[in-house]
Amino acid sequence: MERTTVDNRAVCEDEMRWCIQHNTWHMGFASVFSSRMSRKSASHAEKDDGAMAGGEGYRNPTEVQMSQLVLPCHTNQRGELSVGQLLKWIDTTACLSAERHAGCPCVTASMDDIYFEHTISVGQVVNIKAKVNRAFNSSMEVCGVGIQVASEDLCSEKQWNVCKALATFVAHRELSKVKLKQTTPQTEEEKTEHSVAAERRRMRLLYADTIKDLLANCVIQDDLESRDCSCMVPAERTRVESVELVLPPHANHQGNTFGGQIMAWMENVATIAASRLCRAHPTLKTIEMFHFRGPSQVGDRLVLKAIVNNAFKHSMEVGVCVEAYRQGAETQRRHINSAFMTFVVLDTDDQPRTLPWIRPQPGDGERRYREASARKKIRLDRQYIVSCKQTEMPISVPWDPSNQVYLSYNNVSSLKMLVTKDNWVLSSEINQVRLYTLEDDKFLSFHMEMLVQVETIQAFLLLSDLLRRPEWDKHYRSVELVQQVDEDDAIYHVISPALGGDAKPQDFVILASRRKPCDNGDPYVIALRSVTLPTHPETPAYRRGETLCSGFCFWREGDQLTKVSYYNQATPGFLNYVTTNVAGLSSEFYTTVKACEQFLLDNRSDLAPSLQTL
Repeated sequence: MERTTVDNRAVCEDEMRWCIQHNTWHMGFASVFSSRMSRKSASHAEKDDGAMAGGEGYRNPTEVQMSQLVLPCHTNQRGELSVGQLLKWIDTTACLSAERHAGCPCVTASMDDIYFEHTISVGQVVNIKAKVNRAFNSSMEVCGVGIQVASEDLCSEKQWNVCKALATFVAHRELSKVKLKQTTPQTEEEKTEHSVAAERRRMRLLYADTIKDLLANCVIQDDLESRDCSCMVPAERTRVESVELVLPPHANHQGNTFGGQIMAWMENVATIAASRLCRAHPTLKTIEMFHFRGPSQVGDRLVLKAIVNNAFKHSMEVGVCVEAYRQGAETQRRHINSAFMTFVVLDTDDQPRTLPWIRPQPGDGERRYREASARKKIRLDRQYIVSCKQTEMPISVPWDPSNQVYLSYNNVSSLKMLVTKDNWVLSSEINQVRLYTLEDDKFLSFHMEMLVQVETIQAFLLLSDLLRRPEWDKHYRSVELVQQVDEDDAIYHVISPALGGDAKPQDFVILASRRKPCDNGDPYVIALRSVTLPTHPETPAYRRGETLCSGFCFWREGDQLTKVSYYNQATPGFLNYVTTNVAGLSSEFYTTVKACEQFLLDNRSDLAPSLQTL
């Protein structure tokens, strides 16, 4: 099997030009499906946005809904909806949403990780909802809460969540360059999804580098030598190669292959490969990004290759790649798509069965074997970090090179979600320094805001350097740079004086993640959260403190004028100090903010050389 490692950097704008000229088109498919569209025209929706925002009648103007009754022709051998068929419906719904926003044809560039939570049976209804989260310069991400898929039993009226997905589309017009209009989020949910869309995009682009770094810097325990070879299945036995001829029913009126059809074919060969290992009917649990690398049209031959890369105790990873060629040019194959799929085999009680081990072929087979182990670790890290409930303790999570991308993502996204909350309450205002509070679930958060006569980029760079924070913040007695992870992320060890009646000073291990704006109107961001490091365990000399979610946002308000906002979600050990300030019984918040303002004014032209490279 050819190398199937997904190079997500190809999603970058400069490398998306092939999409605009050639890739999968989705025109003409709306009539095939029973799609529930918005009853308002786009112009009416835009007119009513302001009046209806947040109200009961509000509906996102890009939202598209589709409902499908699952018939026997849609199912697999177990009488469940085929994942391939579901992928077709998902792709079509998402594309219709993208085209509603763009006002022109759109092509699929990628479909993000999909985790299947529930199967769908014959006679049930599939409800799919998609909406545009955010439009970038040449691409847009469709749906943020996910392309939401739910199943519905019409007899019992029960509903189940099936999966969520995120897709990236590229807009195209024949005679002119497309400049996508920006989305205007109205509800708190839309503001949150709009805000974190840029962070998700960044995480996608760094994914390939994360795999490479993990393989280069970590020892992958393959324990091949210790396994009983008599119980191992040669990977070559699971290899599948299938060819498909792209016919007019597989394409749109432009003659390009429907992306959902390609994904369905990929799922088919992956299932066959998985079945050859387990000798049973496997169930697909996750799909790692479908990534469209190139075009295919009517008349092309598509060669789909699949092989089991690695088998773990209860799951197996199957790698799939797709190549296209024209008649008479079989030697000139083009790699057009890649994906990795994870399968399990369920017993009669719906519990995963133990799987046989895989024996990889030397060379590329061993490489794929190790990469599958790395991807499994990343998936586990991501599920723990990204989906971790903030109310669960401990707050700090372990940091290591394999999860740094997702920790950074979670760090920045958590702060952005806190910023977009609608129910902040102004508690006090002293000399144009405002204090806001937010009571949400089990947490009390506060937000300090001021205007400073400093360029936004200068304020961002100065406060990015946590080594200088003791110059203005008395709560930071000393700061040590533990590790400069990359140019945007660093880990610090902070010593803080004792608070209240505490006998011991506190120490923190903090991950600081900074981001420049993705578009006009976006803030500069410095996000802070606690992590754990084996090199810095708790010591008797200090009481280990934790930061759940805190940081700065900077907005440009004019020439030499910046709005600086500091946010903090108070942890239990910090709560008494916060409430004392919020109640007006202490002025330490105000004093600290004014000290920060003076620090920015005094050091406007004194930036650390290492930070001026931004």
